[in-house]
Amino acid sequence: MHSRFKAAWSQLPEKLQSVLRPIIDQPNFPAMLTAEQVKHIKTECDCSDSELAFSLLPFAASYAITPISHFYVGAIACGESGNLYFGANMEFSQVSMGQVIHAEQCAVTHAWLKGEKKLTSITVNYTPCGHCRQFMNELREGGNIMVHLPERKPATLHEYLPDSFGPADLNITTLLMDTTDHGYKTPSRDRLLCAAIEAANQSHAPYSESHSGIALQLKDGSLFTGRYAENAAFNPSLPPLQAALIMINLAGKDIHAIDQATFVEKQDAIVKHWCVTENTLKTLGCQQVELAYIN
Repeated sequence: MHSRFKAAWSQLPEKLQSVLRPIIDQPNFPAMLTAEQVKHIKTECDCSDSELAFSLLPFAASYAITPISHFYVGAIACGESGNLYFGANMEFSQVSMGQVIHAEQCAVTHAWLKGEKKLTSITVNYTPCGHCRQFMNELREGGNIMVHLPERKPATLHEYLPDSFGPADLNITTLLMDTTDHGYKTPSRDRLLCAAIEAANQSHAPYSESHSGIALQLKDGSLFTGRYAENAAFNPSLPPLQAALIMINLAGKDIHAIDQATFVEKQDAIVKHWCVTENTLKTLGCQQVELAYIN
């Protein structure tokens, strides 16, 4: 078992340990549980959805990268499919605070990039900040998402974010996690460029129309992509790089092992991510960073 799970593992009841071990011990454990795995675990351990999610929080928090705060937050997002997606906060030294990723953002983005279309609940070991509440409000029926916290009664996101401002206030009907394809194409067969454009095609930017995406290749040859997730309140928006870093981290890979990167955005975009993306990547040790424009 990976060393990062050891402390979390020791907190679990023996029965849950025995049922989880074959899943967690997979060499490429994807930081998620499928609906079938969830059903099996609940049956074997005689536990509820919320009890299982609370038990898994230490595992989710073990993915946290916290060189600044040393404060570990874990989140478990439950999709309408029944899948459970892990999330954790991520911080980056020597760049602005605006580049950090909150645990709830991480779990939601993880679910989105794995193809989930709707969330039913999120379980967190600390109260979601206003930033995260607003980020979740971008989802379809986001106000109905159940928020589960230790030693508190479950409550909807609407109860945590009353009188909210969201997409409906701006007459936006295509929401985060909705299927979309913006239609960008390229004649190139370059692996990273094609992957970055495909990510941009699925980006969520209904307010600025500044679609963008990124493809990262690690030193071991593995490829990860990220897409822009814009928010009605603007500030909680998540740039493409952060989405890709989430997937690298949750795959058990090193975010400092990025060898090459290709970032794409519209040349005339009113919102641009290139400068902060290039700066953050170089801080992480990636020197081969390319920019391409889509139209």
